[in-house]
Amino acid sequence: MKKIIIISIVVLAVFFLLREFVYRPFMWKKAINTKEHQLQLGSFIFSKETGINGSQSYQKYYFVFKVIEINGDYVRLSVIRQLYQKDNWKESDFLITSDQYKSLKQTIKNLTITPILFEDLYKGDGPRFTLNDYLLNKYPILKQSRYYYEDIPEGSKNKPMPENPNDLEMYFNMVYSKKEIIEKGQLVPWTMTNSFNNKPLLSNYSKNIDLIIN
Repeated sequence: MKKIIIISIVVLAVFFLLREFVYRPFMWKKAINTKEHQLQLGSFIFSKETGINGSQSYQKYYFVFKVIEINGDYVRLSVIRQLYQKDNWKESDFLITSDQYKSLKQTIKNLTITPILFEDLYKGDGPRFTLNDYLLNKYPILKQSRYYYEDIPEGSKNKPMPENPNDLEMYFNMVYSKKEIIEKGQLVPWTMTNSFNNKPLLSNYSKNIDLIIN
């Protein structure tokens, strides 16, 4: 009996290793070379990870990103969320649930998703990230859908890295490596933490990409 258990564990371990280091990379390279799933400006990137919540228990977190800038190896992403409705705040507006995640994979290309400038999310009456009159007047398309992502001005995109060290931390917010996305199917952020001579480094932290949709 003990021998059977050991063999079963070994078989499962081999299966897991083959899936993670052979099958998954093969399927990823196959998909990334197709028009529907290749990385490009405007792509939607789906990712999920297991983390610890406030009660110190494990929880699955789901993310959908929009590619808003590609500048060399720097790929800037923005999270897809929903604006809150006045007096009707829901956690699922800010954190995507498992059911929403599955649904978005099927419907994302048909949804109205509004690019909103970061500073506009802090304007108007009421709490931040809430659908208010200011946002409706500036972005009337929000009447069709509360889905949005934070955008940056067109004049700020595809510019060289700032020379002022104080601006570097903000510049690399939500910026990931294009090479790591294409070759490994992973979101690996560029970071200024522990950098030398004000040069960015690739983080040791990464998230697996589940799917890219165009």
